[in-house]
Amino acid sequence: MSRAGALGSLDVSVRTDWKIAVVVPCYRARGQVLDVLARIGPECAAVYVVDDACPDGSGKHVQEHCRDARVRVLFHRENQGVGAATLSGYRAALADGAEVLVKLDADGQMDPALIPALVAPILVGEADYAKGNRFFDLEGLGSMPAVRLLGNSALSFLNKLSSGYWDVFDPTNGFTALHGAVARRLPLDKLARRYFFESDLLFRLGTLRAVVTDVPMPARYGAEKSGLSVKSALFEFAWKHLVNTVKRVFYGYYLRDFNFASLELVLGLLLVAGGSCFGLLQWRASSGSGVATNAGTVMLAALPVLLGVQLVLGFLAHDMHSAPRQVIHRRLGPPR
Repeated sequence: MSRAGALGSLDVSVRTDWKIAVVVPCYRARGQVLDVLARIGPECAAVYVVDDACPDGSGKHVQEHCRDARVRVLFHRENQGVGAATLSGYRAALADGAEVLVKLDADGQMDPALIPALVAPILVGEADYAKGNRFFDLEGLGSMPAVRLLGNSALSFLNKLSSGYWDVFDPTNGFTALHGAVARRLPLDKLARRYFFESDLLFRLGTLRAVVTDVPMPARYGAEKSGLSVKSALFEFAWKHLVNTVKRVFYGYYLRDFNFASLELVLGLLLVAGGSCFGLLQWRASSGSGVATNAGTVMLAALPVLLGVQLVLGFLAHDMHSAPRQVIHRRLGPPR
């Protein structure tokens, strides 16, 4: 099948000669990786398998048994994490002139047949970064373990805060596509090296004002085991999301710009903090003296808190409507 045929669902005016590269981080996936590689369609010009010091020798296994000329195997001497493996693949693909970088896990949970649908928003100029979302098909969610379902929902909310992409869900989904010109503008050396990679990448894309879109995909779970513990991820990721949230708000509302929403946030937080402190001090004094606090004092404590909450909600409403809408890869030009 020709590449044009593989992308036949796209508009005829869209280029069909894009150089699409697939990066496959590989760790303990010896039993699935060959099948995954075999199902990558002809629309992809190159495939980079990154063996992240896999104890099962997945990379060597691919070298010995895969006859696909598009496949190149890269090796890490030490295990660095899925993010680091992806970045090694990105760098190799960019050096070879790739225009779209697809990240596909080696465990078989992602269907390579969906790659044309994943890259389509980038090819038609609607997005700079596309990612899978397993939550579109409610019936298909029955195969997702309940712990993962709840964990993903919590992590998705934290990611909305830290990235500013309020309309994006399933942030830990590793089935992604990135425009090469945008990848070259990212501080690749600063991105998280392990499981926080996808979430950190969204934060970095937000600082560039890149357009991100979700692409529906089914949730597929077999006998494979995820190396990510949802319980530990929630605690570890919560702190990292908090740090990124502070960075994003500072960059976007006080360093690069200053607008009414910037004032709303500062005044809102000050009023909430001031009202809360005043209320606690009055409660402590009342408890110590045994004299009930009068209604006027209660209102002096409650009013700043209520007003501050309204201002913070106003800031959040502005933030939710400020997600990037114009793709940036057109202004960046083709990958060098």
